[in-house]
Amino acid sequence: MKFIENTSIDPHYNLAFEEYIFKYLNQDEDFVLLWRNGPSIIVGKNQNTVEEINMEFVKENNINVVRRVTGGGAVYHDLGNLNFSFIAKADSNEKIDFKTYNVPIIKALENLGVKCELSGRNDLVIDGKKFSGIAQSITKGKVLNHGTLLFDSKLETLSKALNVKRDKIESKGIKSVESRVTNIKSYVTEDADVLKFKNLLLTNIFEYFNEPIETYELSNEDKENIQKMVDERYGTWEWNYGRSPKFNLKGYKRFAGGCVEARLQVENGLIDNCKIYGDFFAKGDIAVLEDRLKGIKYDIDDVKNSLKDFSVEDYLGRITKEEFMECLFS
Repeated sequence: MKFIENTSIDPHYNLAFEEYIFKYLNQDEDFVLLWRNGPSIIVGKNQNTVEEINMEFVKENNINVVRRVTGGGAVYHDLGNLNFSFIAKADSNEKIDFKTYNVPIIKALENLGVKCELSGRNDLVIDGKKFSGIAQSITKGKVLNHGTLLFDSKLETLSKALNVKRDKIESKGIKSVESRVTNIKSYVTEDADVLKFKNLLLTNIFEYFNEPIETYELSNEDKENIQKMVDERYGTWEWNYGRSPKFNLKGYKRFAGGCVEARLQVENGLIDNCKIYGDFFAKGDIAVLEDRLKGIKYDIDDVKNSLKDFSVEDYLGRITKEEFMECLFS
Protein backbone atom coordinates (compact mmCIF):
# COMPACT_ATOMS: atom_id res chain seq x y z
CA MET A 1 0.00 0.00 0.00
CA LYS A 2 1.19 3.51 -0.83
CA PHE A 3 0.22 6.94 0.42
CA ILE A 4 -0.56 9.81 -1.97
CA GLU A 5 -0.32 13.28 -0.47
CA ASN A 6 -2.96 15.80 -1.50
CA THR A 7 -2.85 19.24 0.11
CA SER A 8 -5.68 20.76 -1.94
CA ILE A 9 -8.74 21.90 0.01
CA ASP A 10 -10.92 22.37 -3.10
CA PRO A 11 -13.70 19.73 -2.95
CA HIS A 12 -14.21 19.77 -6.75
CA TYR A 13 -10.56 18.91 -7.31
CA ASN A 14 -10.32 16.48 -4.40
CA LEU A 15 -13.26 14.33 -5.51
CA ALA A 16 -11.86 14.23 -9.04
CA PHE A 17 -8.45 13.34 -7.54
CA GLU A 18 -9.95 10.44 -5.62
CA GLU A 19 -11.97 9.08 -8.55
CA TYR A 20 -8.98 9.31 -10.89
CA ILE A 21 -6.84 7.24 -8.53
CA PHE A 22 -9.68 4.77 -8.02
CA LYS A 23 -10.48 4.19 -11.69
CA TYR A 24 -7.39 5.04 -13.71
CA LEU A 25 -4.17 4.97 -11.68
CA ASN A 26 -1.96 1.86 -11.53
CA GLN A 27 -4.56 -0.86 -11.18
CA ASP A 28 -2.08 -3.25 -9.50
CA GLU A 29 -1.37 -0.94 -6.56
CA ASP A 30 -3.28 -0.21 -3.34
CA PHE A 31 -3.47 3.36 -2.05
CA VAL A 32 -4.48 5.31 1.03
CA LEU A 33 -5.42 8.99 0.95
CA LEU A 34 -5.93 11.45 3.82
CA TRP A 35 -7.35 14.79 2.69
CA ARG A 36 -9.41 17.81 3.69
CA ASN A 37 -11.99 20.02 2.03
CA GLY A 38 -12.92 23.62 2.67
CA PRO A 39 -16.55 24.15 3.80
CA SER A 40 -18.66 21.92 1.57
CA ILE A 41 -21.54 19.49 1.39
CA ILE A 42 -20.79 16.25 -0.41
CA VAL A 43 -23.97 14.56 -1.64
CA GLY A 44 -24.31 10.90 -2.53
CA LYS A 45 -24.43 9.69 -6.10
CA ASN A 46 -28.18 8.96 -6.03
CA GLN A 47 -29.39 11.90 -3.97
CA ASN A 48 -31.51 14.92 -4.82
CA THR A 49 -29.15 17.78 -4.00
CA VAL A 50 -31.79 20.39 -3.14
CA GLU A 51 -33.50 17.87 -0.87
CA GLU A 52 -30.33 17.55 1.22
CA ILE A 53 -29.13 21.13 1.67
CA ASN A 54 -30.35 24.33 3.24
CA MET A 55 -29.93 26.26 0.01
CA GLU A 56 -30.22 29.75 1.52
CA PHE A 57 -27.67 29.02 4.23
CA VAL A 58 -25.32 27.34 1.76
CA LYS A 59 -25.40 30.34 -0.58
CA GLU A 60 -25.00 32.91 2.20
CA ASN A 61 -22.00 31.09 3.67
CA ASN A 62 -20.24 30.18 0.40
CA ILE A 63 -20.42 26.46 1.09
CA ASN A 64 -19.52 24.31 -1.92
CA VAL A 65 -21.88 21.52 -2.97
CA VAL A 66 -20.36 18.59 -4.87
CA ARG A 67 -21.70 15.17 -5.87
CA ARG A 68 -19.51 12.10 -5.31
CA VAL A 69 -19.46 8.78 -7.20
CA THR A 70 -20.46 6.60 -4.24
CA GLY A 71 -23.88 6.15 -2.69
CA GLY A 72 -25.02 6.98 0.81
CA GLY A 73 -26.08 10.25 2.39
CA ALA A 74 -24.93 13.84 2.34
CA VAL A 75 -22.04 14.86 4.62
CA TYR A 76 -20.58 18.19 5.69
CA HIS A 77 -16.85 18.88 5.33
CA ASP A 78 -14.68 21.69 6.63
CA LEU A 79 -11.03 22.09 7.57
CA GLY A 80 -11.69 20.49 10.96
CA ASN A 81 -12.79 17.30 9.20
CA LEU A 82 -10.35 14.69 7.84
CA ASN A 83 -11.34 12.37 5.00
CA PHE A 84 -9.84 8.96 4.39
CA SER A 85 -9.86 6.81 1.26
CA PHE A 86 -8.70 3.21 0.83
CA ILE A 87 -8.36 2.11 -2.78
CA ALA A 88 -7.49 -1.56 -3.14
CA LYS A 89 -7.71 -4.55 -5.43
CA ALA A 90 -10.98 -6.44 -5.10
CA ASP A 91 -12.08 -9.95 -6.06
CA SER A 92 -14.46 -10.04 -9.00
CA ASN A 93 -17.25 -11.35 -6.77
CA GLU A 94 -16.57 -9.01 -3.85
CA LYS A 95 -19.61 -7.34 -2.32
CA ILE A 96 -19.94 -4.11 -0.38
CA ASP A 97 -18.30 -4.77 3.01
CA PHE A 98 -17.88 -1.81 5.34
CA LYS A 99 -16.39 -3.77 8.25
CA THR A 100 -13.29 -5.16 6.56
CA TYR A 101 -12.05 -1.89 5.15
CA ASN A 102 -12.66 0.18 8.26
CA VAL A 103 -10.92 -1.99 10.85
CA PRO A 104 -7.64 -0.10 10.17
CA ILE A 105 -9.38 3.20 11.03
CA ILE A 106 -10.95 1.77 14.19
CA LYS A 107 -7.63 0.26 15.34
CA ALA A 108 -5.74 3.47 14.58
CA LEU A 109 -8.21 5.50 16.64
CA GLU A 110 -8.01 3.00 19.48
CA ASN A 111 -4.23 3.52 19.54
CA LEU A 112 -4.95 7.24 19.99
CA GLY A 113 -7.21 6.55 22.95
CA VAL A 114 -10.52 6.73 21.08
CA LYS A 115 -12.94 3.89 21.80
CA CYS A 116 -15.22 3.62 18.79
CA GLU A 117 -17.18 1.07 16.81
CA LEU A 118 -18.93 0.44 13.52
CA SER A 119 -22.65 1.04 14.00
CA GLY A 120 -25.52 0.11 11.72
CA ARG A 121 -24.57 -0.24 8.09
CA ASN A 122 -21.89 2.38 7.59
CA ASP A 123 -21.30 4.70 10.55
CA LEU A 124 -18.48 4.95 13.08
CA VAL A 125 -19.62 6.11 16.52
CA ILE A 126 -18.27 7.15 19.92
CA ASP A 127 -20.68 6.69 22.82
CA GLY A 128 -23.50 6.29 20.30
CA LYS A 129 -22.67 9.56 18.51
CA LYS A 130 -21.63 9.51 14.88
CA PHE A 131 -18.26 10.95 13.86
CA SER A 132 -17.81 9.18 10.53
CA GLY A 133 -20.02 8.29 7.58
CA ILE A 134 -18.62 5.68 5.22
CA ALA A 135 -19.38 4.90 1.58
CA GLN A 136 -18.06 2.30 -0.82
CA SER A 137 -17.90 1.48 -4.52
CA ILE A 138 -16.52 -1.45 -6.49
CA THR A 139 -15.62 -1.31 -10.17
CA LYS A 140 -13.17 -2.97 -12.54
CA GLY A 141 -11.53 -5.07 -9.86
CA LYS A 142 -10.98 -2.16 -7.47
CA VAL A 143 -12.78 -1.10 -4.28
CA LEU A 144 -13.02 2.45 -2.99
CA ASN A 145 -13.83 2.74 0.71
CA HIS A 146 -13.94 6.28 1.98
CA GLY A 147 -15.34 8.27 4.85
CA THR A 148 -15.29 11.36 7.00
CA LEU A 149 -13.65 11.84 10.38
CA LEU A 150 -15.16 14.75 12.30
CA PHE A 151 -12.12 15.83 14.30
CA ASP A 152 -12.79 19.47 15.13
CA SER A 153 -15.55 20.48 12.72
CA LYS A 154 -18.06 23.29 13.21
CA LEU A 155 -21.02 21.15 14.22
CA GLU A 156 -23.40 24.10 14.38
CA THR A 157 -22.64 24.92 10.74
CA LEU A 158 -23.06 21.25 9.85
CA SER A 159 -26.49 21.25 11.45
CA LYS A 160 -27.64 24.40 9.67
CA ALA A 161 -26.22 23.48 6.25
CA LEU A 162 -27.98 20.10 6.23
CA ASN A 163 -31.18 21.31 7.89
CA VAL A 164 -33.78 20.73 5.19
CA LYS A 165 -37.58 20.87 5.39
CA ARG A 166 -38.14 17.67 3.43
CA ASP A 167 -41.91 17.77 3.86
CA LYS A 168 -41.92 20.32 1.02
CA ILE A 169 -40.21 18.03 -1.47
CA GLU A 170 -41.28 14.76 -3.06
CA SER A 171 -38.66 12.82 -4.98
CA LYS A 172 -37.10 9.38 -5.37
CA GLY A 173 -33.66 10.55 -4.27
CA ILE A 174 -31.95 8.59 -1.47
CA LYS A 175 -32.51 10.44 1.81
CA SER A 176 -29.79 11.05 4.39
CA VAL A 177 -30.40 9.63 7.85
CA GLU A 178 -30.32 12.15 10.69
CA SER A 179 -28.10 11.24 13.64
CA ARG A 180 -26.36 12.76 16.63
CA VAL A 181 -22.80 13.72 15.80
CA THR A 182 -19.63 14.47 17.75
CA ASN A 183 -16.04 15.53 17.18
CA ILE A 184 -13.11 13.20 17.87
CA LYS A 185 -10.77 15.83 19.35
CA SER A 186 -12.01 15.71 22.92
CA TYR A 187 -11.54 11.92 22.99
CA VAL A 188 -7.95 11.81 21.68
CA THR A 189 -5.41 11.28 24.47
CA GLU A 190 -2.71 13.32 22.72
CA ASP A 191 -2.91 17.10 22.32
CA ALA A 192 -3.33 17.46 18.56
CA ASP A 193 -4.79 19.68 15.89
CA VAL A 194 -6.27 18.17 12.74
CA LEU A 195 -2.95 18.11 10.85
CA LYS A 196 -1.12 16.37 13.69
CA PHE A 197 -4.05 13.99 13.93
CA LYS A 198 -3.64 13.27 10.22
CA ASN A 199 0.02 12.31 10.69
CA LEU A 200 -0.73 10.18 13.75
CA LEU A 201 -3.52 8.41 11.88
CA LEU A 202 -1.31 7.77 8.85
CA THR A 203 1.40 6.22 11.03
CA ASN A 204 -1.09 3.96 12.78
CA ILE A 205 -2.71 2.83 9.52
CA PHE A 206 0.59 1.66 8.07
CA GLU A 207 1.53 0.02 11.37
CA TYR A 208 -1.73 -1.92 11.18
CA PHE A 209 -0.71 -3.25 7.76
CA ASN A 210 2.82 -3.82 9.09
CA GLU A 211 4.28 -1.76 6.26
CA PRO A 212 6.58 1.28 6.15
CA ILE A 213 4.99 4.47 4.86
CA GLU A 214 5.75 4.67 1.16
CA THR A 215 4.56 7.59 -0.96
CA TYR A 216 3.49 7.68 -4.59
CA GLU A 217 4.02 10.78 -6.72
CA LEU A 218 1.54 11.72 -9.44
CA SER A 219 2.89 12.71 -12.84
CA ASN A 220 2.08 16.01 -14.54
CA GLU A 221 -0.11 14.03 -16.93
CA ASP A 222 -2.04 12.59 -13.98
CA LYS A 223 -2.62 16.08 -12.60
CA GLU A 224 -3.79 17.37 -15.98
CA ASN A 225 -6.25 14.47 -16.26
CA ILE A 226 -7.62 15.25 -12.80
CA GLN A 227 -8.13 18.90 -13.71
CA LYS A 228 -9.93 17.82 -16.87
CA MET A 229 -12.38 15.83 -14.71
CA VAL A 230 -12.97 18.96 -12.62
CA ASP A 231 -13.63 21.10 -15.69
CA GLU A 232 -15.93 18.57 -17.36
CA ARG A 233 -17.82 17.18 -14.37
CA TYR A 234 -17.07 17.96 -10.73
CA GLY A 235 -16.98 21.70 -11.26
CA THR A 236 -20.25 21.81 -13.20
CA TRP A 237 -23.77 22.63 -12.09
CA GLU A 238 -25.06 19.81 -14.31
CA TRP A 239 -23.23 17.16 -12.23
CA ASN A 240 -23.73 18.63 -8.78
CA TYR A 241 -27.35 19.78 -9.14
CA GLY A 242 -28.71 18.84 -12.57
CA ARG A 243 -28.14 15.14 -12.06
CA SER A 244 -30.68 15.10 -9.21
CA PRO A 245 -33.79 12.93 -9.65
CA LYS A 246 -37.00 14.55 -10.85
CA PHE A 247 -38.90 16.08 -7.93
CA ASN A 248 -41.95 18.10 -6.96
CA LEU A 249 -41.77 21.01 -4.53
CA LYS A 250 -44.56 22.78 -2.66
CA GLY A 251 -43.88 26.10 -0.97
CA TYR A 252 -46.45 27.95 1.11
CA LYS A 253 -46.19 31.30 2.91
CA ARG A 254 -48.66 33.82 4.36
CA PHE A 255 -47.77 37.49 4.08
CA ALA A 256 -49.52 40.79 4.82
CA GLY A 257 -50.59 40.91 1.17
CA GLY A 258 -52.09 37.40 1.22
CA CYS A 259 -50.99 33.79 1.04
CA VAL A 260 -49.01 32.17 -1.78
CA GLU A 261 -48.63 28.51 -2.64
CA ALA A 262 -46.11 27.62 -5.35
CA ARG A 263 -45.88 24.13 -6.80
CA LEU A 264 -42.86 23.34 -8.93
CA GLN A 265 -41.93 20.30 -10.96
CA VAL A 266 -38.15 20.12 -11.37
CA GLU A 267 -36.36 17.83 -13.81
CA ASN A 268 -32.62 17.74 -14.47
CA GLY A 269 -32.37 20.63 -12.04
CA LEU A 270 -34.60 22.88 -14.21
CA ILE A 271 -38.11 24.13 -13.39
CA ASP A 272 -40.19 22.11 -15.84
CA ASN A 273 -43.59 23.29 -14.67
CA CYS A 274 -44.92 25.89 -12.23
CA LYS A 275 -48.33 26.58 -10.70
CA ILE A 276 -49.04 29.42 -8.27
CA TYR A 277 -52.14 29.65 -6.05
CA GLY A 278 -53.28 32.03 -3.32
CA ASP A 279 -55.75 34.66 -2.11
CA PHE A 280 -53.72 37.64 -3.34
CA PHE A 281 -55.22 40.36 -5.54
CA ALA A 282 -53.45 41.12 -8.81
CA LYS A 283 -54.13 42.83 -12.12
CA GLY A 284 -52.13 40.46 -14.34
CA ASP A 285 -52.68 36.83 -15.37
CA ILE A 286 -50.68 34.63 -12.96
CA ALA A 287 -49.82 32.34 -15.91
CA VAL A 288 -47.36 35.00 -17.10
CA LEU A 289 -45.33 34.66 -13.88
CA GLU A 290 -45.59 30.87 -14.02
CA ASP A 291 -44.23 30.83 -17.59
CA ARG A 292 -41.43 33.19 -16.58
CA LEU A 293 -39.98 30.52 -14.28
CA LYS A 294 -40.19 27.59 -16.67
CA GLY A 295 -36.81 26.39 -17.93
CA ILE A 296 -34.92 28.24 -15.16
CA LYS A 297 -32.47 26.39 -12.90
CA TYR A 298 -33.94 25.75 -9.47
CA ASP A 299 -31.30 27.93 -7.88
CA ILE A 300 -31.74 31.06 -5.76
CA ASP A 301 -29.45 33.22 -7.90
CA ASP A 302 -30.86 32.02 -11.22
CA VAL A 303 -34.48 32.54 -10.19
CA LYS A 304 -33.64 35.95 -8.76
CA ASN A 305 -31.93 36.95 -12.02
CA SER A 306 -34.91 35.75 -14.06
CA LEU A 307 -37.14 38.11 -12.06
CA LYS A 308 -34.67 41.01 -11.98
CA ASP A 309 -36.56 43.24 -14.42
CA PHE A 310 -39.94 41.62 -13.86
CA SER A 311 -42.77 43.26 -11.92
CA VAL A 312 -43.86 40.46 -9.59
CA GLU A 313 -46.36 42.81 -7.90
CA ASP A 314 -48.40 42.98 -11.13
CA TYR A 315 -49.22 39.29 -10.62
CA LEU A 316 -49.09 38.89 -6.82
CA GLY A 317 -50.55 42.22 -5.68
CA ARG A 318 -48.96 43.46 -2.44
CA ILE A 319 -46.68 40.43 -2.21
CA THR A 320 -43.11 41.50 -2.98
CA LYS A 321 -40.48 39.78 -5.08
CA GLU A 322 -38.47 39.03 -1.92
CA GLU A 323 -41.50 37.44 -0.24
CA PHE A 324 -42.20 35.33 -3.32
CA MET A 325 -38.57 34.10 -3.23
CA GLU A 326 -39.14 33.03 0.38
CA CYS A 327 -42.03 30.91 -0.76
CA LEU A 328 -39.83 29.14 -3.32
CA PHE A 329 -36.70 28.58 -1.22
CA SER A 330 -37.40 28.88 2.55
